[in-house]
Amino acid sequence: MRAMRWLAAACVAATMAGCAALQSPETKGQRLIGGDAAAVQAQFGPPRESYPLDGGTRWLYPTQPYGQFTYAADFDAGGKLIAFKQVLRSLEFAQARVDVWTRDDVLHHFGKPVETAYFSRMDRLVWSYRFKADDVWPSLMHFYFDPAGVLRLTQITPDPLYDPERPRVFHR
Repeated sequence: MRAMRWLAAACVAATMAGCAALQSPETKGQRLIGGDAAAVQAQFGPPRESYPLDGGTRWLYPTQPYGQFTYAADFDAGGKLIAFKQVLRSLEFAQARVDVWTRDDVLHHFGKPVETAYFSRMDRLVWSYRFKADDVWPSLMHFYFDPAGVLRLTQITPDPLYDPERPRVFHR
């Protein structure tokens, strides 16, 4: 009987450990809200990017160039974590204000782009970010900036990396 109880307890512990391991980075980060930078760094390591944000700081943990997620840890002026979220999402991109935001606004909100391009006929610099449109469709979000660095246009396109018709190395 004791062996059965021990086995049942071990199974429950293993199941719970498995569930904890399957938590998304966003869920893990949100559990740290109210904690300090050391707690975030212990969970996720040092940030790959760091920017000033409304009297505080934003740390970014991107998965680019091939990943579709960037996790943002927002800290207040006192160093407390106030938000942790995945920022390469349709609702986050919708916050970008055409004719208002600048390259710095886009950089501080979403991090470094996966690629940049310049279209000379339009005289526009374009920054692109890989993401899942509506949390489903592999897509690219493009931000078009004028020569002064002001956001003039946004565009979502399918991500050619996930196009089944696209030739690939070692693809049959």
